[in-house]
Amino acid sequence: MYRGMNNSSALLYLIASVLFILALKGLSHPASARRGNVYGMVGMGIAILTTLALPGISNYAMIIFGGLMGGTIGAVIARKIQMTAMPQLVAAFHSLVGMAAVLVAMAALWSPESYGIGNSGSIHTGSLIEMSLGAVIGAITFSGSVIAFAKLQGIMSGKPLRFSGQHMFNAFAGVTLLLLLIIFCASESKLAFVAMTLLAFAIGVLLIVPIGGADMPVVVSMLNSYSGWAASGIGFTLGNPLLIITGALVGASGAILSYIMCKAMNRSIINVIFGGFGGETASAYAKASVDRPVKNGSAEDAAFLLKNASSVIIVPGYGMAVAQAQHALREMAQTLEEEGIKVRYAIHPVAGRMPGHMNVLLAEANVPYDSVVELEEINNDFASTDVAFVIGANDVTNPAAKNNPQSPIFGMPILDVGLAKTVIFIKRSMAAGYAGIENELFYQDNTMMLFGDAKKVTEDMVKALKH
Repeated sequence: MYRGMNNSSALLYLIASVLFILALKGLSHPASARRGNVYGMVGMGIAILTTLALPGISNYAMIIFGGLMGGTIGAVIARKIQMTAMPQLVAAFHSLVGMAAVLVAMAALWSPESYGIGNSGSIHTGSLIEMSLGAVIGAITFSGSVIAFAKLQGIMSGKPLRFSGQHMFNAFAGVTLLLLLIIFCASESKLAFVAMTLLAFAIGVLLIVPIGGADMPVVVSMLNSYSGWAASGIGFTLGNPLLIITGALVGASGAILSYIMCKAMNRSIINVIFGGFGGETASAYAKASVDRPVKNGSAEDAAFLLKNASSVIIVPGYGMAVAQAQHALREMAQTLEEEGIKVRYAIHPVAGRMPGHMNVLLAEANVPYDSVVELEEINNDFASTDVAFVIGANDVTNPAAKNNPQSPIFGMPILDVGLAKTVIFIKRSMAAGYAGIENELFYQDNTMMLFGDAKKVTEDMVKALKH
């Protein structure tokens, strides 16, 4: 039995753990995502109430104050945050989890009696290992997440930031960190703990600054995994099985998601961490051709093409999220369907800034789940489609990923929109995408460009379709 727990608490923690697993299961598909969220909220409610009822829990006034303060801040952010800013919000939340792990480890080291892990100067070796790993992973998660937030928010440049001998320096820092960890576990030195934690904060920065902006979605997912493992490590220190289980769930699911995203981008975790993507090479590639002619159409031209089509595949991207054009897009699709035109939505695994970004936006606009199709299921249908309507997507449709070995995104699976009879592209300008490279699709004979705000252009198209 874990410290301070009875059979009733263990049973309630088990129920909460099952609900968290069901939540992950529910979140695996848009149709069951709402149910998954409910499971997660109920599980968290049970976990919090059970923890508050554990023997030895006191100072409820401080706990309630902290809960109300954090809950109020969370509610305000949830109501005001735009979907376009969700990835950096997730990164910010990861940083808080990491810092919480560091603070709990520090509290356990300075007051081990309160945690039942021994007395100051004679803490159990296992507990020292647990708190040191929790502190190190938490510190790396915190500083790395802050850098990821800064890059996604535009506070820092999205380009990889490198210096000479960076890999060797990182390797030296890693070895030093390991030595400090061993010294701390052997001597319980508070100085070694502080030095180890500060070095871990620095390593978090060093690991993330060389990574380019286009790889940030993978980084956020990877940091999500780190935060889970940090929480799990601290769960051992606190003797809390639920924290161990939920931390492991977050850590494992984040690692799996990182793998899926890397596969979707034809990348490897090692390549992401040590590579850099969307930097100077990509920028040079983007400037390879300028002033090339493109077919520039109007909303009326696009409406005419859509109305005379028998099948349309819509490809949403980050530009749709920025313009909040999902509701106008849904109205456009509904108008086409009333005319007997088959309309589907093609989703790339890394469209937007995080997995599921487009699915959430489309669900918000009440797009039917059975109309939303993943890349593997729909890619072969573009060749028999009359119109591919691309709204704000770029890199995920770029043919360079297939036909240009010199391109930074070469090998990344893309949506083959160029195979459709006609491609309609809505973009604000001819600017390169997040990876910093030019899209050859803009210059194909079957492509028509519509420049402007995605929401305004789509609304104009809807008017043209109806009149």
